[in-house]
Amino acid sequence: MAITGHLVEFSLAEIFQFLEQGHKTGLLTIFEQPEPAPPRGREHYIWFNQGRVVAAANRSDHRGLISSLSQRGLLGDRAASRLAQSCGPKVPLGLYLKSQGILDAEQLKLLFYTQVMRQVCALFSVVDGWFHFDSKAVLPCDEMTGLSAPATEVTLAGLRALRNWSMLEDKLPDPMSTIVALVEGQPSLRLNAVEWQVWEFTGGKDSLQTIAQHLQLPIHKVQEIVFRLNVVGLLEEVPMMAIEAEATQQHEEEDEQQAPSTLPDAAVSQSFLNNLVSFLKHKV
Repeated sequence: MAITGHLVEFSLAEIFQFLEQGHKTGLLTIFEQPEPAPPRGREHYIWFNQGRVVAAANRSDHRGLISSLSQRGLLGDRAASRLAQSCGPKVPLGLYLKSQGILDAEQLKLLFYTQVMRQVCALFSVVDGWFHFDSKAVLPCDEMTGLSAPATEVTLAGLRALRNWSMLEDKLPDPMSTIVALVEGQPSLRLNAVEWQVWEFTGGKDSLQTIAQHLQLPIHKVQEIVFRLNVVGLLEEVPMMAIEAEATQQHEEEDEQQAPSTLPDAAVSQSFLNNLVSFLKHKV
């Protein structure tokens, strides 16, 4: 399966949501240019395995991780290249280096953060560009640390760091809409303090405008928080009119359920009136 599209139509957050929910495996390429054709602009590569982000690079020669090891003084280019050739085609380079005692667990985590999380999070600020996903691409073990992160976790981190929301302005929720939770209990994703505050209003009773007033936050900040919690599947935006209509219907159903208790009296009264009218006619 191959998918190509414009980032204006489908944001990186929405693409990540699709890839995680579909448990997709393959290569997502981001082109920082108006058209996905030569002359090439900057290209970024993100590899997914079953919907999880496993590797990232801004070069296509599969030497991004080796270069990062060298820059951090952990291993020289030549030594890293030799080890990459000897670790086997299905063994992530990072895990192999850890098994050889060259990297410890903390160094591996830091390497994943700088090589993957930091690079990918920066891509959420790309305004004009294209994306292409290739499900047939082979996962490059020499670019992999062996660690991975759910696409939703990367999305939250990327959107939190986003400073310019202009390219997502049309996708932000309506200030007069409300929010309802899509998960039972507490979210499994780690939320920050202000995200938790917004999450407390997922009962569908208050509009985003009201929530912003309660929390003393600018409305655009609340819209941004709702967007990112929505795109990672924790809540959904619902028009206030829909909530009000549902409440009205519920009240009507409750009234109907209570109605039978008053029907006998009403039936007797009607019967009495009918008999009375018949009696009077007969008398006349």
